[in-house]
Amino acid sequence: MPTISLSPRLAEEYCHLFDTCVINAGRMAEVEGILAKIEQHRRRYDAVAEALSMPWYVIAVIHSLESSLSFARHLHNGDPLDARTVRVPAGRPKTGSPPFTWEESAIDALKYHELDAWQDWSLPGLLYKLEEYNGWGYRLYHPHILSPYLWSCSNHYQRGKYLADGVWSETAVSRQTGAAVLLKALAEKGAVRFSGVAAADPAVSAKPFLVYSMNEWSAYAQELQIFLNKFPGNSVKVDGFPGNETSEAFRRVTGFYLKGDPRAQA
Repeated sequence: MPTISLSPRLAEEYCHLFDTCVINAGRMAEVEGILAKIEQHRRRYDAVAEALSMPWYVIAVIHSLESSLSFARHLHNGDPLDARTVRVPAGRPKTGSPPFTWEESAIDALKYHELDAWQDWSLPGLLYKLEEYNGWGYRLYHPHILSPYLWSCSNHYQRGKYLADGVWSETAVSRQTGAAVLLKALAEKGAVRFSGVAAADPAVSAKPFLVYSMNEWSAYAQELQIFLNKFPGNSVKVDGFPGNETSEAFRRVTGFYLKGDPRAQA
């Protein structure tokens, strides 16, 4: 399967989706139950995280998605620990003899996905690796559906899922709680904190979220264009590029051009 790179545009998309993620109210008790179990076993996640120099909460949400927080199943895909994995990836771990400990299997799974070598644990960096862990099928072949592996149980997902490897259903609904949704819940509780694309650079972080541009796409520009079209006389193309048309519509509504528009200096 082709791979996807973590481009600035994709990083911005992840941040925008996370910022606007709302957990389904009817599922909050379920989400709280998962978080309670994660906290109960935090020591085990910390031990694996320390061994691989990665965040504990990434391991925890993968554990929830792949094996429903069972410590009797492989982190690779939820197969039982009393044998090597059968489903994809099959035959893991390649070394050692079953039954495997959960920690042995978890370390093998995370190394198999090269998470031990990943350095970017900013919010977009970790969402990218979580989506990659499950596979790029949604983004490549069903881009109208955001991956339920990340967004199930939130306003960003309604229906559509793979029933098995390569078996797609447009109407099936994932009943799991997505990894990004669990991370959002952890963040709302103050249990974790994420850095953004450039949070370590105050000069960059202080820049406006949206500036005039004819060729740089922005998720925030799309939101602004939708908003501007609610006003009489505006009919802006919703394409995510905050150029002349968007800036002019913004001026009609606010009296000002977008920051960076040459006309603002005239």
